[in-house]
Amino acid sequence: MELRCSVPAYKNPKKTRQYSNEFKSKAVKLSHLKGASVKGVAESLGIHPFMLSRWR
Repeated sequence: MELRCSVPAYKNPKKTRQYSNEFKSKAVKLSHLKGASVKGVAESLGIHPFMLSRWR
């Protein structure tokens, strides 16, 4: 008896984005401004809030 899998091998369709240290630094500075939230800054920059939190 032979078993075959018809599902193709997993390939990650999303490419990992790399951000410059300058971008990260500016994002963190923006998130520390009075009245700014991590969520708000992240949304305005088009990144996930968790990523910005990790950079802080």
